[in-house]
Amino acid sequence: MTTALVLIVSFGFIMAGAELFTNAIEWVGKRFGLPEGAVGSLLAAVATALPETMVPIIAIVFGEGSSGHEIGTGAILGAPFMLGTLAFCITGIAVLVFSRSGKRAPKVTINKKVMLRDLSFFLKVYALAILAAFIPSHSMKVVVAIGLFALYGWYAYKTITDDDEADEEEELHPLFLAKKKAEPATSMILLQVAIAMAAIVYGANLFVGGIEVVAEHFGISAFILSVLITPVATELPEKFNSVTWIRRGKDTLALGNITGAMVFQSSVIPAIGILLTPWELSGAALINGLMALIMPAIVYCLVRFSGKLNPRVLISSGLVYLVFVIMVLSGFKI
Repeated sequence: MTTALVLIVSFGFIMAGAELFTNAIEWVGKRFGLPEGAVGSLLAAVATALPETMVPIIAIVFGEGSSGHEIGTGAILGAPFMLGTLAFCITGIAVLVFSRSGKRAPKVTINKKVMLRDLSFFLKVYALAILAAFIPSHSMKVVVAIGLFALYGWYAYKTITDDDEADEEEELHPLFLAKKKAEPATSMILLQVAIAMAAIVYGANLFVGGIEVVAEHFGISAFILSVLITPVATELPEKFNSVTWIRRGKDTLALGNITGAMVFQSSVIPAIGILLTPWELSGAALINGLMALIMPAIVYCLVRFSGKLNPRVLISSGLVYLVFVIMVLSGFKI
């Protein structure tokens, strides 16, 4: 099997598994009586982030030496970068396109409380994860990792208890393994979770192997290849859910789908990276991490001080991603 075919097949397994997992985990939340807002902001966000979680773990644990660590680190740092640039950009474009076609209003409706909480958490915790690379003692880095897990736990608690946050919810789709059942059995829900996990782990393992081969063949840094390709391949398709919600005028869900994932990607995933690697970031990694903070910081300030969010600001987020790509392709020494 050629490398290109391996990457395509692995991508198929990852996406199919993510679709199954997202569907099942939402039913898990409903079955155990979690508030609908928590299901959307927590379980759905974690579900869509599962591929990005498994890729770095597989790369670090089963990858070949330093190459595996580079791919893992790239996948960890690339996801927040993609969310704060490309995902924001696509959402802004969707607002303009659908408003000009008369399918929605041109104004972005935001839940200020949710946006400020999510973005504030992301900015602080992701900055902490990056700064952890400068700590000389790995044991102290482990303390930071534990702190990151704890902070996400606090965020989850706040999301579950603040019921007033979720004023928009998408109706649950039928369970894939029991489409004709209005209320599927718990055993079927858990079986679908298991099948989804198996598909994602298998696909992630294939994907990591393909990335290693491509990097070696073309002499490209495994980190650069991973930071640009992995999050776009594994997470960006899921974020097109936001486009659907934008078309329906459900802006809180559309933006929450992105910011909720950013919260998870800035805390739990870097914590895993800190625990499983030396967590020594290269110049490229540091620049990528710092650039990931730019647009979320701008959006946070706009929402806090004006209470409004212009779709053109979201579109401009794509420029940050473009700048990084140009830096890489031009051979800029980072």
